[in-house]
Amino acid sequence: MYPTVLTQLARANPFSAPLFSLQKVEEPKQSLPANGQNRRLAAAAVAEGDSCEFGSQKYLILCGFGGILSCGTTHTAVVPLDLVKCRMQVDPDKYRSIGNGFSVTLKEDGVRGLAKGWAPTFIGYSMQGLCKFGFYEMFKIFYSDLLGEENTYLWRTSLYLAASASAEFFADIALAPMEACKVRIQTKPGYANNLRQCAPKMFAEEGVWAFYKGVVPLWMRQIPYTMMKFSCFERTVELLYKHAVPKPRSECTKGEQLIVTFVAGYIAGVFCAIVSHPADSVVSVLNKESGSTALGVLKKLGPKGVWKGLVARIIMIGTLTALQWFIYDSVKVYFRLPRPPPPEMPESLKKKLGLTE
Repeated sequence: MYPTVLTQLARANPFSAPLFSLQKVEEPKQSLPANGQNRRLAAAAVAEGDSCEFGSQKYLILCGFGGILSCGTTHTAVVPLDLVKCRMQVDPDKYRSIGNGFSVTLKEDGVRGLAKGWAPTFIGYSMQGLCKFGFYEMFKIFYSDLLGEENTYLWRTSLYLAASASAEFFADIALAPMEACKVRIQTKPGYANNLRQCAPKMFAEEGVWAFYKGVVPLWMRQIPYTMMKFSCFERTVELLYKHAVPKPRSECTKGEQLIVTFVAGYIAGVFCAIVSHPADSVVSVLNKESGSTALGVLKKLGPKGVWKGLVARIIMIGTLTALQWFIYDSVKVYFRLPRPPPPEMPESLKKKLGLTE
């Protein structure tokens, strides 16, 4: 018999890890699928109306395509705001606020100046989106198979964190070269006007290292950001359907489900911006100044300097994250990909906890 109080606490805390240990209960053995997979976040079989099996190669490829659309288009759409944010970080005396940053940029470069860096932004974040979303789905299934059905439910937040961190590690390697070009174009006036000028010039001056010297600060910025983005989104969706949406997800229309996706994405985006902003400031300055190091930039900025441009980034990242999840989920709807409902406690676990007769 399990302690009633501990059981209630474990069920009530949305971000909890298991607060108890389970006793071993003998259950009849069940035959495993031929491929050995134990996909516990959704049924492995092709459900009625779905175009493919959950976790199949087609599923993962289309999820990667959804990541390209969601990240590439949204980051490119907010290039003007990103440009002002980066300039506020590297030259706060000249660009004192968001409004002042836009005003100075328009005065010096005109309207076209606000679009500086759009090409590396689109290419870089499309590649990042491919890896971020595609690998996240892959790692989520992989770690779920390792944990098994009951532990996948009990440790689902840890699973989201591990899967998203693993995916972002590779996504940032794909992003780093274009991010370096983007920041150099946006924050170093006269250096280069476009990607065709910037990339060869950077290679000639510093070699391949010029494109990857910011990868460690990128990991520092993007891995916490992505861990928050995916875990907060997944748990927020779960809580919204449980406490805010007046009817079960199965009874909601596709449009209503996408609205929940957008709201959960925006909430996750606000937290993402806050946890990753100091590293973002370091990346901006690091890619602007040749020969600089992450530690040197961090000392130069100081405790207050790393938070410059936070409001602009909250607005940008909150909107970005909401739109990214909305586009990604819309791609799943369009291609009729499996969209598992929020996880529920397995019947076997309910029996072990004495929640069912």
